[in-house]
Amino acid sequence: MLAPKTFCEKRFVYHVCITSSRFSAASGPAAHSPGGYPGEVQRSGRPTIKDVAKAAGVSPTTVSHALNGKGVVRQETIARIEQVAAEIGYRASPIAQGLQSSRLGLLALVIRPLHSLDTFLPVGVDYFLRLAGAASLAAMEHGYSMMLVDDPTRPDAPLSATAADAYIVSEPFANDPVLTMLADRNIPFVSIGSDPARPNQFVELATRDWEEATFILDHLESAGAQRVALLTGTDTNSWNRESERAYLDWCAQRGQTPNIASFPEVEGEQAGAAAFAQFFGDGTGDGPIPPDGILCLTGRHAAGLNAAAAEHGVRVPEDLVLAAGSGAIQNRLSSPSVTTLDLHPEDIAARAVEIAVRLAEGRPLPAPLEVSHATLDIRQSTTRTKA
Repeated sequence: MLAPKTFCEKRFVYHVCITSSRFSAASGPAAHSPGGYPGEVQRSGRPTIKDVAKAAGVSPTTVSHALNGKGVVRQETIARIEQVAAEIGYRASPIAQGLQSSRLGLLALVIRPLHSLDTFLPVGVDYFLRLAGAASLAAMEHGYSMMLVDDPTRPDAPLSATAADAYIVSEPFANDPVLTMLADRNIPFVSIGSDPARPNQFVELATRDWEEATFILDHLESAGAQRVALLTGTDTNSWNRESERAYLDWCAQRGQTPNIASFPEVEGEQAGAAAFAQFFGDGTGDGPIPPDGILCLTGRHAAGLNAAAAEHGVRVPEDLVLAAGSGAIQNRLSSPSVTTLDLHPEDIAARAVEIAVRLAEGRPLPAPLEVSHATLDIRQSTTRTKA
């Protein structure tokens, strides 16, 4: 006896296979599924509305109307379609449903400082992990999901990169293209920190860059420093720019000559040696008077400078008091450990999510739109033993 001939129509994510024979191998009529539609749906992915239509013997439009309560469809047809959909495991696309209702229940977080680094997991930096984790949990508290997005303006960015109901953009750059794209498309967003080239043009959660820089500079002074230098990053964000302006103002109030060095954030601890050379010269004593206190904005720069000082015999904190405007694990574990600001990214994330949800739902924004106050974790690098 010849084997039954099988015709397979390949679908996008399914195969609908119909056996064409008067008798099956068991000498009975050709097999039908329990739902009464011919053949069998073999799983190779998520079933589509076309698979339901094929199995139920109706058009995709009829399936859509039946499952969404639209149009005019006979009750028995609706029941058959619902039964077929349940049996093959069809679920309506949440994205399609979201597009119909104009909401997906999805927020997106774009952490711009990561764009200038060589990795999304910079060694020792837990600020971004704390921010992203807290934002995800805060979104869930509001009934939303959170999506992390690298750069939605990239030509190769996935379509989902611009599918969220509202966006949180952390520490944008000057004239940031992400803010421009979202604004041009009328997609709701809030930035953590301002675009330095366009302050107050968008909804922003105001950061305390000036206040925090002054706070830690005052601490260095109280620890005994009289010649305080500043080591910044090179990203064109408000954190670097406002901190530098605050430092210049702080120096002017004290009649101190500013001493600033800038190295790319991506260099991390590797910038320590070059920064030390710029501040302390070649060790011959012919250069400028070296600082006796340094504020490093990033924890990794501070870790590198701390190591370079030890290598060159500059004692921390006896000869040099050192602090960082943000922390890294290296600052807590080094000897001496380094004083850092805790920016409380969990609080920042919760506040930003609250604003993003209100923007997505068209509700009034809470006031004031600003982050919480940072606190200082005082460690060995700024703790001199009194004589």
